[in-house]
Amino acid sequence: MTPAHSFSEPTNTEAIRVIGRFEAGRGIPDAMRSDVRMLGALLGQVLREAGGDGLFEDVERLRLATIQAYEDESSDAFERAAAIAESFTIARADEVARAFTCYFHLVNLAEEHQRVRVLRERAGQSPSTSSGTQQNQAGSPSTSSGTQAQAADTVAGAYAQLRTEVGDAEARRRLEGLRFHPVFTAHPTEARRRAVSSSIRRLSELLTQHDAASAGGAEEHRARRRMLEEIDTLWRTAPLRAQKPSPTDEVRTVMGVFDETLFTTVPHVYRRIDDALRGEESGASAPVVPAFVRIGSWVGGDRDGNPFVTASVTREASQIAADHVLRGLERALERIGRTLTLAADDTPPSAEVTALWDRYAAAEPELAAELATRSPDEPHRRVLLTLARRVAATRHGDGAQGYARPEELLADLRAVQASLAAAGAKRHAFGGVQHLIWQVETYGFHLTELEVRQHSQVHAKALAELDAGEAISAQTEEVLEVFRAIADIQRDRGLRAAGRYVVSFTQAASDLANVHRLARYALGDDAPVLDVVPLFETFADLQAAPGILAEVVTFPQFRERMAATGNRLEVMLGYSDSSKDVGPVAANLALYEAQEKIARWAQESGIELTLFHGRGGALGRGGGPANSAILAQPPHSVDGRFKLTEQGEVIFARYGEPAIAMRHIDQVAAATLLASSPSVEERTSRAAERYAEVAATMDAASRERFFSLVKAEGFASWFATVTPMEEIGLLALGSRPARRGLSVESLEDLRAIPWVFAWTQARINLAGWFGLGSALDAVGDADMLSEAYREWPLLRTMIDNVAMSLAKTDERIARQYLALGDRDDLAQLVLDELAITRRWVIRLTGGEGLLENKPILQRAVQLRSPYVDALSLLQLRALRALRSAPEGPTGSGADAEQQRLLLLSVSGVAAGLQNTG
Repeated sequence: MTPAHSFSEPTNTEAIRVIGRFEAGRGIPDAMRSDVRMLGALLGQVLREAGGDGLFEDVERLRLATIQAYEDESSDAFERAAAIAESFTIARADEVARAFTCYFHLVNLAEEHQRVRVLRERAGQSPSTSSGTQQNQAGSPSTSSGTQAQAADTVAGAYAQLRTEVGDAEARRRLEGLRFHPVFTAHPTEARRRAVSSSIRRLSELLTQHDAASAGGAEEHRARRRMLEEIDTLWRTAPLRAQKPSPTDEVRTVMGVFDETLFTTVPHVYRRIDDALRGEESGASAPVVPAFVRIGSWVGGDRDGNPFVTASVTREASQIAADHVLRGLERALERIGRTLTLAADDTPPSAEVTALWDRYAAAEPELAAELATRSPDEPHRRVLLTLARRVAATRHGDGAQGYARPEELLADLRAVQASLAAAGAKRHAFGGVQHLIWQVETYGFHLTELEVRQHSQVHAKALAELDAGEAISAQTEEVLEVFRAIADIQRDRGLRAAGRYVVSFTQAASDLANVHRLARYALGDDAPVLDVVPLFETFADLQAAPGILAEVVTFPQFRERMAATGNRLEVMLGYSDSSKDVGPVAANLALYEAQEKIARWAQESGIELTLFHGRGGALGRGGGPANSAILAQPPHSVDGRFKLTEQGEVIFARYGEPAIAMRHIDQVAAATLLASSPSVEERTSRAAERYAEVAATMDAASRERFFSLVKAEGFASWFATVTPMEEIGLLALGSRPARRGLSVESLEDLRAIPWVFAWTQARINLAGWFGLGSALDAVGDADMLSEAYREWPLLRTMIDNVAMSLAKTDERIARQYLALGDRDDLAQLVLDELAITRRWVIRLTGGEGLLENKPILQRAVQLRSPYVDALSLLQLRALRALRSAPEGPTGSGADAEQQRLLLLSVSGVAAGLQNTG
């Protein structure tokens, strides 16, 4: 996040002095400073070439002014920066906004590159696991004394702690049951175009090449030249989508993450953990690490409020994912198969492997003859290559030669593995072949476990038509067709490919029973196997959840399915709508209470519960560091299983780069494993009991404060005036509409994403913090609250997340947005609560400013903020023009130009803050 000397080295002494002072003492890593300086200089060169010295100088003027205004809190400095932003022609303002947005993309790239660099350096400096681990007689990994322990936020470290608390056997059992299940969604929170993301990815590869090149050599020069070309592409690529992506476009975008990262990275996560746990034994015998990752997807399945997601789209989404994973498995089988040049004399095949070859030779004599010619005395190589051919046949729909189920491929791979091990080739058996097994166990033939989501009211309306026995509407016919699509997917790719059906706005047990009724209407006795998942979203729904669940498990369809799955049940909790409903503080407390009650009920009922967390990327939607949130969950609410939604920019930030993806998965899995340790559960339980009265006081006070704002007369229209909420709806972010159909006069059905996105753009971030200050004020006892911050994980997580949210606010800019509305009372209410909340958060976290207990994060936010300010000033300019424009036709003339400037600034602010919805 470190904007060192940006677009180019400043050309005047004053600029150099101001920027140097701004960066002084920030502790920017030298390598990252060098990257940002180089990338910024290349961007400066592109700006000069594209727009002449005038464009470059205008960008530099605004940059310097916003840095000065950030350091000098006087109104004069801020007004000078605002005046520069106002002075540009509309065409120049457009270019300046694009320049700052390009700059943020480059800074984000440099930051990611630095994270990867640090992760690789840490991996290279870690002590040898061969000296740090040994196998005990029971075959469980154990850490020997006298060696450096694994970090607590790794699976290996969490496992070591578990062993000390629960013993070897129980720790091993918990490791075998570990499950991390991210679910990718198509919520429209990725503000940048796919073309822009692709350009940044190419730049990332060039930056890596530049690192590897000799200083001053030909390769370094070549990498710089190509980076200059790529930055020119980034500058010339239209930053805004011309039209909204279709659901199928969204499917293909997510597939890019699998192709580029996840398909090959996840097995390496398992291997790295096994290496850490078992040292030299890893890769020479059966691993202790299970394939604990499962990837879900709502992309192409989430039809709640999205009329463009149809049954045919769901079928296509499943087919696209299957094609990607089968191609990946085919390539992996061929790659590893080609390396198994092990002669039969030294590595004789087992009878089972020989039989595999004989069956294939009989079924495909010509292809078998070709493989036998290429590998005349290499039986294991031949067999793996035949498996690749069978996977190719599966992809092409050849039922005779392909596999019917991934379990068949797994059986064949395990036969090869056993044969290699029996012949003494253990490193091959538990090396490359094990990676293949892990991939099939993780992804099957479906890649993502596709989930359907629909609103409970849609089901109720469809059943009313069907029960009446009259002609049904097109919408109801589409509802029925979805169940037929699920049945088709299960038939072609197995039960894991599809089957979870999430019911949003579940308010009664009958809402869940309705799904089974509709499935029977669609297919009778041939209805698909369904795991119906309730989604409790509002404050009232969260409170009612335990009673609804107790009723629903008495229904025959639920009893039957739970009996088949070992009494498993999944329950989804919505973070964003509950936060919009009662405010972030009351929502967090209600979510904790709901989880606590549901987990207790499940434990008493002998149910294996999985709580599915509907978290967004932004803090106002349950975002923030996932590992700290997991460790703050109520006892027995995790139990080694963690499932959450991952969306928009979060998908690419967490999973788009292999080293970062590996670290993220390891951290979250470690927290998932550790959350159920006796020490963690005792801490959370004791704190929740001790601070129950504090929680009740905070809940009541925060809700009262939140309602005083959002339930004030005219709030909805005021909110639409003081934020770019309406204009955000014009951005072609995703296929789903921003609202469920209501006007701006009603917030009840406004989706949580634009609610959060709009406050973020206005630099207020209200959705992430409003009400906390009043809640803490109501408690009043600073000493007790400081103690609670240290001892109560829920409060600590809440306050740390609010500190981040507040750090990204800017009061001077927020005042400019609030002034757009003619409601001084509401504006003052927001500013008063901001001041109270900031004061309490600083007091509890320590120091004299926000994030002083997290200096790296503080530096990152502070160094980025002035550059975001430049885009905010351009956005304010456009908003004022649009708000003051006379009534008339939209989308033409000056209004269209101002609207484009506003949308460009929205994209840039999102890139700078790295938060959308």
